[in-house]
Amino acid sequence: MNKIRHFLTVFDLTAGEIAEVLKLALDTKKNGPDRGAASGKVLGLLFEKPSTRTRVSFEAAMFSLGGNVTFLSSRDLQLRRGEPLKDTARVLSRYLHCLAVRTFGQEVVEKLARWSSIPVINGLTDQHHPCQALSDVMTVMEKKGDELGRLKIAWVGDGNNVANSWIQAASRLSFRLVLACPPGYEPAEEILSEARAVASAPIEVTNDPVEAVTGADVVNTDVWASMGQEDETEQRKEVFMPYQVNAGLMRHAKDDAIVLHCLPAHRGEEITDEVLEGPWSVVWDQAENKMHIQRALVQWLLKKSD
Repeated sequence: MNKIRHFLTVFDLTAGEIAEVLKLALDTKKNGPDRGAASGKVLGLLFEKPSTRTRVSFEAAMFSLGGNVTFLSSRDLQLRRGEPLKDTARVLSRYLHCLAVRTFGQEVVEKLARWSSIPVINGLTDQHHPCQALSDVMTVMEKKGDELGRLKIAWVGDGNNVANSWIQAASRLSFRLVLACPPGYEPAEEILSEARAVASAPIEVTNDPVEAVTGADVVNTDVWASMGQEDETEQRKEVFMPYQVNAGLMRHAKDDAIVLHCLPAHRGEEITDEVLEGPWSVVWDQAENKMHIQRALVQWLLKKSD
């Protein structure tokens, strides 16, 4: 048997492997999926956080491959009564063929992966959102071509889990990334340092959103307060308002720049309705591409771990 492969951060795949997954996603979006690729297989979705796009995209992806899905809310499992993660992992490995997890701490997916004999996919943690980063990159390739190294990509807002995964993607795929975050809300220094150590293109951090967006081909943003930070919402609104992606900010980007947002969006906060619904926006294609990336990841991981 091959070694079980997991996808917990973007760094779990080499640049070549990321290219394989992206090519598979793009090809199957264009030509249709292999509807027998997951025949007889079951994907488990273990979610501690609510979800619209991640859950439905994984479900639709697995069904399109001829497989089945079982949804596991943490509140319905013995985890709630204190069953160790390592026990849950070993039991689920006997029932399932792949497990996607949406939770709080990165240590949860790491422990599940350590004790699982099936692939584990990080569907979101507080530290990383690797599936989102790959679907975003897929969208950029559709709109701007596959020569990512010629692009300037800007991130505007919180240095959160999606930003962390974008940093790792920039390092792996060799494109310039400039992140504009308020002081004190920059990405984790450990993640930045690790990515920069192996990157061949600049990964820059600034507190000036205009500097980040000037000449950008792609402008990406996200909510100011992520799940679990609701008690900081009002404080963050005040701090982050200068980082709103609006028409004024977009005038500094290239004329043909595109805007990404992983959704859900808070119109009038991190992004204006004018931008979200305007000619810059590719967020609906971006949302669809989550399904194509999840499908490619599941198919790729099942094959690699068979």
